[in-house]
Amino acid sequence: MPRPAAVGGVPDGDPRVAASNPVRAFPRGRAGNGVSLDFAETTRAITPQHYAFLVGEEEFDAAFDRIRGQDVPYWADPGQSQPQVINHRDGGRGLYFEDPDGHLLEIITRPYGSGS
Repeated sequence: MPRPAAVGGVPDGDPRVAASNPVRAFPRGRAGNGVSLDFAETTRAITPQHYAFLVGEEEFDAAFDRIRGQDVPYWADPGQSQPQVINHRDGGRGLYFEDPDGHLLEIITRPYGSGS
């Protein structure tokens, strides 16, 4: 299963994702598009979470191509009852997929509640 950064177009080890400011409580990884994610290490179990990413149409197309190209299962809904389908909520496009740790990731092209 690919890491989320790889689906997002940033392969593991890419210099665009680098730890910055190591004195912070959470090391920050930065992607080339200005997005940052803070990370924490723990020995305790982590409950799977849902993470939604608002992306443009071109970014959605690129991520969706990578998801399909790597045979990553995806769903139109968070309950995972509509496999291999995208949704068109709020007049945009969206889909859900799991990362290797069981977190449910979502990419959407329109903000929740924004529209048509």
